[in-house]
Amino acid sequence: MKLTHMPLRVSIGAFFLNSGLSKRTLEGEAAVGMHGMAVGAIPRLRQIEPARFAKLLSGSEVAIGAALLIPFVPSFIGGLGLTVFGAGLVQLYLRTPGMREQNSLKPTQAGIGLAKDSWLVGAGLTLMLDSLTHRRLVR
Repeated sequence: MKLTHMPLRVSIGAFFLNSGLSKRTLEGEAAVGMHGMAVGAIPRLRQIEPARFAKLLSGSEVAIGAALLIPFVPSFIGGLGLTVFGAGLVQLYLRTPGMREQNSLKPTQAGIGLAKDSWLVGAGLTLMLDSLTHRRLVR
């Protein structure tokens, strides 16, 4: 892990790890609600039952958090996971009614939380691109 990546990886990694661990026991209405919102943006997810979806989401967040926190995991790998996960959240933001003002990318009050997830894509791409360009400069 490059020293310059550490603040980004630790802050986002700790957040992801905590979020994933808190979803481990998600069941009932909470799992159904989270699943329902995801299905609204990505209809294919309807094939997965809500409790299983919650466990998969939890596991994904724990894996990304751990990848970012463990120093010997390359920044490119952590950044890739972060970018893919963040892109899914951006898709959720773009496709969920009421998250954006009509005919605009500007978030409504309800959409601010999801709109902020676009930063995850930027952070992930930064880790990936820096890893790629650093390798070229070193050789």
